[in-house]
Amino acid sequence: MLYLIKLKNLLRSNKYAVALLMFITGYVIFFTIIIKYESVLNDETILKGQIINYSFKEDKLSLTIKTKEKIIANYYIENQKEKDKLQKLIKFGDYIVIKGNLKELSNNTIPNTFNYKKYLYNKKIHKTFLIEEFEIYKNNSWYYKIKNALYKKANSLEDTSNYILALLLGNKSDLENEVYSSFKNNGILHLFAISGMHISIFISLLNRILKKVPEVARKLIIIAFSCFYALIVNMPASILRVCTFLTLEYLFKLFNIKISKPKILLYSACVLIIFNPFYVYDLGFIYSYVLMFFIYSFPIKSKNKILNLLKLSILTFLASVPITIFNFYKINILSIIINIICVPLVSSIVFPLVIGTFLCKYLEPVLKLSLDILEKINLLFDEMDFLTITISKPTILIIIVYYGVLYMFLKNTNIKLYITFIIILLMLYFKKFVNFDYQIYFLDVGQGDSTILVTPVKNKVIMIDTGGKINYSNKDIKKSSYHVSDNVIVFLNSLGIDEMDLLVITHGDFDHMGEAINLVNNFKVENVIFNCGEFNELEQELIKVLEKKKIPYYSCINELNVDDNKLYFLNNKDYNNENDNSSVIYTKFNNHKFLFMGDAGVEVEEDILEKYNLQNIDVLKVGHHGSKTSSSEKFINEINPKYSIMSVGKNNRYGHPNDSVLDNLKDSKIYRTDQVGSIMFKIKNNKLQIETCPP
Repeated sequence: MLYLIKLKNLLRSNKYAVALLMFITGYVIFFTIIIKYESVLNDETILKGQIINYSFKEDKLSLTIKTKEKIIANYYIENQKEKDKLQKLIKFGDYIVIKGNLKELSNNTIPNTFNYKKYLYNKKIHKTFLIEEFEIYKNNSWYYKIKNALYKKANSLEDTSNYILALLLGNKSDLENEVYSSFKNNGILHLFAISGMHISIFISLLNRILKKVPEVARKLIIIAFSCFYALIVNMPASILRVCTFLTLEYLFKLFNIKISKPKILLYSACVLIIFNPFYVYDLGFIYSYVLMFFIYSFPIKSKNKILNLLKLSILTFLASVPITIFNFYKINILSIIINIICVPLVSSIVFPLVIGTFLCKYLEPVLKLSLDILEKINLLFDEMDFLTITISKPTILIIIVYYGVLYMFLKNTNIKLYITFIIILLMLYFKKFVNFDYQIYFLDVGQGDSTILVTPVKNKVIMIDTGGKINYSNKDIKKSSYHVSDNVIVFLNSLGIDEMDLLVITHGDFDHMGEAINLVNNFKVENVIFNCGEFNELEQELIKVLEKKKIPYYSCINELNVDDNKLYFLNNKDYNNENDNSSVIYTKFNNHKFLFMGDAGVEVEEDILEKYNLQNIDVLKVGHHGSKTSSSEKFINEINPKYSIMSVGKNNRYGHPNDSVLDNLKDSKIYRTDQVGSIMFKIKNNKLQIETCPP
């Protein structure tokens, strides 16, 4: 009995909670940062394992397989007939023998974009596997029979299976891209991630069904159901939070230990982190625990349900702002209103109908109607993007200060102290906008070109080329859609940039302007400049979009003012050749000379040397990705570059860069995007600072 009293006092103690938090912080640092984990797989070409998860995305089947360690194995599907066959064949829990090649993972090579290698590392996955052949062996365990039966039942519903899979089983891969994007932009994507809201509805239903069952037995059944459901939906952190919270809450009540909900939340987080310290990097874990901490710490009590919902929406919005900005660089103020509309719609109508339709398919038309309404509401709000604010990536210090300010505000702490912290927060954040440095980014867009120039003070943004990858696939199935310019937009957003003053298209080749249409459709572009010569088909397609959007465009210009600097377009001759018609751009930033060659060849180089006196170039954007058709010895010796930048794709099929070009540039410092990723120049105190983003 004495031990129980001591335990009660210990668990209630704030000092113990702080000490536990410090211990957990050290535990996470030791097991996720200090200790490094590596793959136990080497060069295996044949692996046997168990399918623990899978998803189909257009022409790709992705399997999570448990072998000696977990791996992601990808198989590219040849046609729709094969895809239909695979969808019937692949099941959870089945054993599989795969033949192919292991693939090393790479870091993101454009700063502040999604790091797939780090993401998988935090899930204890260190390699991927490209499948060439495979064989399936069935597994008849009861657990996987249940799981496969649930998925089969969900997929049998033709019109609503994608939502049932998302809302009931946590599989969002079948949601349409446009709809998925609207949910994300409106800040309600959390409604389609299996979370506490979903399981609370199940718990409410179970409480009603089991109301005559004794309380102890009822709670044990609910906990058991929650844990089993977590297993079925692959144990997302948000569901594990509910399971551990319910279990601890029940145990504390059983032993008459009165502890506040925020502390139970802390203890449940500690249990999960000790079990798997990498949970702290899981976005679902972070959102779930931070939001619930504020909800439990500052309970909203109002008789008016609408006012109650409004207050809750504002509270969760304020609590989620730093996490959202740190990861996505945008917040939508309208999400407060959208959540007030959509949370009741999903929790009170859509989700119960999902459960009902899953049990009785005759309810599907009603569910379809409610989903149509939900989609139309979201697509309507998605078009109202005037309250979407782009904010540059905050530092961890800014986030800590923000939460300190928010907590004090909600606690009604001394107003002077509150104002002091507000001022500190604003100073820390807006310091980022006091930019007195030129920034030049040569982005890794694979086998293509894309450069961004950002001027100081006024932050004028100029992009030279967009990159673009040609799809050579002849498959009769839709290829997985990927736009490198999506990453470019994310990168710009991370700098706090949401519009571009000028887009320069050096010439009409796909690897230089293939991403232009996607860019102007998804990012605000003020003006576009083309090179000299006739417009080819690709340029004409872009012009149609520009005219539709009423974006001004010009061609064959001589020079352009950029704040106190000029961009000089050195090539105004029509060579009747797309590469040689490339715009060649020269500029000086703080007396540092930059030369961008596009794909201009040797003939253009000779004409430029005759016409202009270009010597001691500081930074040369090497012509035509280092092809032997450009960068002649004479030209390089004349301009004498200090740094040479080559934008080339890794293992590209053209063999770029050419050895003779590398030899011509041997006296300069060469940076290649295939080796070091994006290259960033900053002119600070009139000196060039260089950073790279290696794979």
